[in-house]
Amino acid sequence: MTSPFDDKPRRPRLLSSLRASFLTGIVVIAPVGLTVWLIWTLFGWVDGFVLPLVPQRFSPEEYIGINLRGVGVIIFLLFTITVGWIAKGLIGRSLIRFAETLVDRTPVVRSIYSGIKQIAETVFAQTERSFEKACLVQYPRKDIWAIGFISTTAKGEVADRAETMGELVSVFVPTTPNPTSGFLLFFPAEDVIELDMTIEEAAKLVISAGLVYPPDNKGDGKPRVEPVRRAS
Repeated sequence: MTSPFDDKPRRPRLLSSLRASFLTGIVVIAPVGLTVWLIWTLFGWVDGFVLPLVPQRFSPEEYIGINLRGVGVIIFLLFTITVGWIAKGLIGRSLIRFAETLVDRTPVVRSIYSGIKQIAETVFAQTERSFEKACLVQYPRKDIWAIGFISTTAKGEVADRAETMGELVSVFVPTTPNPTSGFLLFFPAEDVIELDMTIEEAAKLVISAGLVYPPDNKGDGKPRVEPVRRAS
């Protein structure tokens, strides 16, 4: 004879299964939902800023009859590309130099403009100004190794005044888990060991706090490292 109390132990297992499924669904839905929401909100913000600047007779809403989200983004992209194309030409460069000359003569505007320009040039720097290689350096003391990014060979006063006989290399040592902050350090070239891993793979290693390692290209289970070799 089946007891009426036999089904009671199954309830906690059913609730645990439902809870696990719910949490798994949250893990799947949250990134997608937040990404869509952020993009939708960004498009709305750009539309709200750009569309009021467009004359009413040129507004797409005037002809379609509805407010299409993202039209302002398209207009902004086309406008930015056009301005960039003009700025690359001789006339555009002359106009920019003339405008910057006027800005430099205005005390308050000069400080704001120069700061924003430096930030923009840093964030939207071209690929030729990016890091060259990932490397290993001994930091903050000997026998403690850190991942770094080789930027350039030290030049000017830094190279002249440093008490080293050889070449000096500028290395950016990032912090974990935010690799955009870190320390700019100058090492003798012989103390810098280049790595085979790409900049992206090294960044993933830093962000993951050493949990995500790139595949070993050499295939013997040991990381492949070589000292920096530069032309004199």
